[in-house]
Amino acid sequence: MTERPLLLPTAPERTTPVRVLTIAGSDSGGGAGIQADMRSFALMGVHACVAVTAVTVQNSRGVSGYQEIDPAIVADQIRAVVTDIGIGAAKTGMLASSAIISSVVATCCDLGIGGDGPIPLVVDPVCASMHGDPLLAADALDAVRTELIPLATVVTPNLDEVRLITGIDVVDAHESCRNRLRQRRLAYTGRAGEEELTKRRRRRQVEDVGGETLRLDLLYLQCRHLGSGDAV
Repeated sequence: MTERPLLLPTAPERTTPVRVLTIAGSDSGGGAGIQADMRSFALMGVHACVAVTAVTVQNSRGVSGYQEIDPAIVADQIRAVVTDIGIGAAKTGMLASSAIISSVVATCCDLGIGGDGPIPLVVDPVCASMHGDPLLAADALDAVRTELIPLATVVTPNLDEVRLITGIDVVDAHESCRNRLRQRRLAYTGRAGEEELTKRRRRRQVEDVGGETLRLDLLYLQCRHLGSGDAV
């Protein structure tokens, strides 16, 4: 019996697919960044739109360099997509510099993305690759804290990013972490606690303003490949 090929989900006939914008860097290795976002969107039946913030030079061994995109061009990409194609949501990844962060934040505010606007914004505060290579200028952390995160509908740092942004060494989800980020909704990834290390599991916790916690236990895959968190 011949197996049917696996097909990506699509919108019903004569309907417009959901469109989501990723504002992030390009990964030459294809394992992370906008390339990984586009694959994840496609697997969910969502049409991906992109605004490229930086072009990285990377492979499975790490990031050897990157070139930032002019902040005005980043803003123009966002505006071109939102004002014509339209989007149901947006997410940010690698933003590289304080100038790009400020440009993205101003443009999102103008277009009703994040904050009190009608379009939700997911902020992945990318600071470094899984190999530890920096993907954010050292002087841009303050812009992440004071400009980008306050605009977010939900923030999705990994444990290292939580530590870098808040100064808190997270062992488990707690109120002080959420308060430091000034976020009602927080999702973070990473192995936390001896029990989790033993089980080789990855934990993801989502908390809302009421303090209710949703815990999802996912299989932790031990590998050397980059982009390991992009599809979580």
